[in-house]
Amino acid sequence: MSRVRRTVSPHAAPLRAAATDAEAALWAELRDRRFIGWKFRRQHSIGPYIADFVCIAARLVIELDGSQHVDAAAYDERRTAVLANEGWHVVRFWNADVFTKLDQVLATVEHELRVRGGGHPHPGPAL
Repeated sequence: MSRVRRTVSPHAAPLRAAATDAEAALWAELRDRRFIGWKFRRQHSIGPYIADFVCIAARLVIELDGSQHVDAAAYDERRTAVLANEGWHVVRFWNADVFTKLDQVLATVEHELRVRGGGHPHPGPAL
């Protein structure tokens, strides 16, 4: 499996500055290792793409989709396939779910982290 080279995109910083309300709400939960100790990055470049959120340790990409993605389903499928071919797992949520079902969104993210990341990134000392 070849690896997509990470390049710093000049488009990532403006995307971070212009985050949607849903992105800002989810980022408040994920930033600074607040979410069960896992480190996330936002608007992270992976090859030619900029992922909304990435946990590198678990090779997990989280994408938030708004109404514009209804018409972009084919593009999203191709993008997901490319990322999957490079070893990333992509999870998509609708923006509305962040506002109406945040607990379910976070439970899904936690499940994906545990499946792909092998548990917690910083296990405590053995008792």
